[in-house]
Amino acid sequence: MSTTEGFAHPEFLIETDALEQQLDDPELRILDCTTHLIPDPKITYQVVPGRADFEKGHIPGGQFIDLQGDLSDKDHRFRFMLPSAEAFAAAMSGFGVGDGTRVVLYSTANPWWATRVWWMLRVFGFDNTAVLNGGWQKWSREGRPVETGPAKPRTPGHFVVREQRPLMVGKEEVQQAIGNVGACTINALLPEQHAGTGGNSYGRPGHIKGSVNLPAAHLLDPNTNEFLPASELRKRFAAIGAFDKNVITYCGGGIAASADALALVMLGHPDVRLYDASLSEWATDPSLPMETG
Repeated sequence: MSTTEGFAHPEFLIETDALEQQLDDPELRILDCTTHLIPDPKITYQVVPGRADFEKGHIPGGQFIDLQGDLSDKDHRFRFMLPSAEAFAAAMSGFGVGDGTRVVLYSTANPWWATRVWWMLRVFGFDNTAVLNGGWQKWSREGRPVETGPAKPRTPGHFVVREQRPLMVGKEEVQQAIGNVGACTINALLPEQHAGTGGNSYGRPGHIKGSVNLPAAHLLDPNTNEFLPASELRKRFAAIGAFDKNVITYCGGGIAASADALALVMLGHPDVRLYDASLSEWATDPSLPMETG
């Protein structure tokens, strides 16, 4: 059975064998989105772009994206916030992305670095993009071709933002969802972070009042790093009441939340948005309600 069977939108994942067959396509843009978060009790974590990993080995023709440096709002007090349309278009043009190109995203770390970039492309109206199922881990485990060193120079593209979709929300929309029976707010962090009993905390421990927990890590097969089959993902989201409701996903900084968002979109959910500042904002503002347990 193909991994993509049962998805309403299987086109947002690409398998390793399919990608290898397309490596010579002049319109293909492969972007390694790896970032490492190194826990640091003073500031929650340090952000380390995965450029060194990229130069040790990457998918042939790939380029490296520094999510914080290249694709985040540099003037915002929170990390990884959505940049302006102009800044995003300039960055994507620099990576050779424009009309007619197809983008494949992957990470050597957790796949949500790739799903975050996928979500941002979606916000800015670009849908011809897919996340590599199983990521670099599966690609290298299968002994597929590898290139080393810095990315080869690429002719700039012309990325045009034709629409900016309202797929990111702020704290106001999240507050309105509390107690609303037609809304489901999903925390993509680990169970111990949701409960407030352990793991990295972004300020006050616990979760947004009334939110439910489906960790991004629980969407993957731990042995292969691939997304679970559609039927299993559907079961997990159904168990937390995600269907037939407006969904907002969140995490610590809007990264892991994008994996939950991608999975729901692939399952055909029509109304999924992401709380961009997530707990980086919510947990540090005592006026915003949190719960533990």
